[in-house]
Amino acid sequence: MDSDHADVRAFTETVLGGAQDPHERIRLLFAAVRDHLRYDPYSVTADPADYRASAILAGGPTWCVPKAVLLTACLRAAGIPAMLGFSDVRNHLNSASLLELMGTDLFVFHGWTATHVDGEWRKGSPAFNAELCRRFGVAPLDFDGTQDALLHAADGEGRRHMEYVRERGTYLDLPFDTVMTTLVETYGPAMMRPHRGKAPEDPAFRP
Repeated sequence: MDSDHADVRAFTETVLGGAQDPHERIRLLFAAVRDHLRYDPYSVTADPADYRASAILAGGPTWCVPKAVLLTACLRAAGIPAMLGFSDVRNHLNSASLLELMGTDLFVFHGWTATHVDGEWRKGSPAFNAELCRRFGVAPLDFDGTQDALLHAADGEGRRHMEYVRERGTYLDLPFDTVMTTLVETYGPAMMRPHRGKAPEDPAFRP
């Protein structure tokens, strides 16, 4: 998880700016991770080094699992208990290019973060940055630990957007081998970005 890395701690301290209220600290860290890295579903790699929080922080656009790893690490760096959580979700508002590549609208092992505050575990998904949410017609998620903040069931026009179809549990650390094996079994090797290879051009997920 790499939550004790100097860069992760420095990022966490900068984002918090002295905030002491636990809900405000969760809110600040969630928004920072949500928008610090643009969501890019074509950025999946099979290199475990890419999934350490310090590497994620220093990298470019990425997908839901690394963003959940980074948020979990930052919360821990702030002294807030946190775990990784995973679900399978259906995304009914997908891009045609991504749907063709995946062969399905089912996203397996969608990553989110479970945070313990006020005696309860709450779930938050920092996957979609605010700019991308606006592009797809949904409001960006906010999360302060008072209630769950998972992906929207409908977009701004009431069309079905995300549907959670299977819970895969929570983990103290990333179950890397299980995630990678499941991705390849579900989508084939096409979803894996070659080492230092260029991601496909899909205007739906580009700035």
